Amino acid sequence: MSVDTVSLTGWGRTAPTTALRFRPRSHEEAAATVVGCGPRGSIARGLGRTHGDAAQNAGGSVLDMTALDRVRAIDAAAGLVVCDAGTTLHRLREVMLPLGWFPPVVPGGRYVTVGGAIGSDGHGDNHRAAGSFSRHVTEFLLLTADGEVRTVRPGTPLFDATAGGLGLTGVILSATLRFRPVTTALMAVDTERAAGLDDLLARMGRGHRPYEYARIDLTARGRATGRGVLVRADHVPVGALPAHARHTALALGPARRPAAPPLLPRLLGRLSAAALNEIGYRSAPRSRTGELRSLGAFFRALDARPHSDRVSPTGGRIHYAFLVGHGQEETLRRIVGRIARSRCPSFRAVLRRCGEGGPGWLSFPAPGWHLSLDLPAGLPGLARFLDSLDEEVAAAGGRVSLTEDARLRPGALVAMYPRLPDFRALRAELDPTGAFRSDLSRRLSL
Repeated sequence: MSVDTVSLTGWGRTAPTTALRFRPRSHEEAAATVVGCGPRGSIARGLGRTHGDAAQNAGGSVLDMTALDRVRAIDAAAGLVVCDAGTTLHRLREVMLPLGWFPPVVPGGRYVTVGGAIGSDGHGDNHRAAGSFSRHVTEFLLLTADGEVRTVRPGTPLFDATAGGLGLTGVILSATLRFRPVTTALMAVDTERAAGLDDLLARMGRGHRPYEYARIDLTARGRATGRGVLVRADHVPVGALPAHARHTALALGPARRPAAPPLLPRLLGRLSAAALNEIGYRSAPRSRTGELRSLGAFFRALDARPHSDRVSPTGGRIHYAFLVGHGQEETLRRIVGRIARSRCPSFRAVLRRCGEGGPGWLSFPAPGWHLSLDLPAGLPGLARFLDSLDEEVAAAGGRVSLTEDARLRPGALVAMYPRLPDFRALRAELDPTGAFRSDLSRRLSL
């Protein structure tokens, strides 16, 4: 097992802290690290795709789980796979797609580890249809503070505390996942433009495709406030392909896109957010249906490239993700209007509809509207502005995503997450000495 001292950040590249990083290559090495972690505790870390400080531990230990990445067993008939927690969704897609199976939830991109997806209870563009990641986990092995390895299954308090529990109940070592059947590696994609937020919400309310999201322009004002490009998609059945293409229907596309040009971060600093949003909106088709795209082209989050966190403004970026329930559209309109009037330079904002929430006590998704946006961390007055948005979200019965958070104040937590007392009580019982800690857990008193 290798050990080094490193400075770590989240994907937004803000608030770096230094920790002792361990790279266990076996369950036994991971257990030895946890038992001897010292007074500052330890936290598991995958590829660091969370934007905030959930996988940092200033002055303590961080377990880099990426060396534990074996695919241990596959049931090709049932679509079940047993894999280590450090296995990426990209790797699982490579293994399972040729067998006719695809991850039922793709949270944020393919370079997410299985342990990270469970610990964040990640969700994707098909949350209304498929729910969050934990819904498709049949069991996992969890290393707890006493060095014991427990088999955890759905329907138990430990499962509900760990799914979305940000690594604070223990270290996920491996998991058994249930995949969804597909017959091609293609998506049928519909795209349309909406002239403003009300138009966009109405269009999203009429949609029935399993995958759906809208790229929303938060720099537009007046009647165009909240305009967006709505994208809906579904997997293409093999019967829809020409006969000559059916024998290669499950063939994988290129493994990855080229790395981002080194000048791109500087170009983003020069170009205005308004100009980039205008280009993105005007270049989208007014209405187009049935466009065929490869899986790789459709699931192209910002982290589709392994090192795309380098494409950040100076000082990093804050990823603000919140959710308000159905019936709270006026709150959503008010927040979108406030962001537009503030002229915050948001280069990327996405609106989704979420469906039924999962069992996780600290899981983020719930029925309602989920808006996420990136903002330069160095904007003057940004902290006060986002604090005021937190108040509106909490007053509407909504919540901010903890796994993406870098700046939330602890006072808002109880209103946003009513199962927080249960989570704290289970942690106190399971980990009385605080073996599992992170910068986020200390900041929010989790």
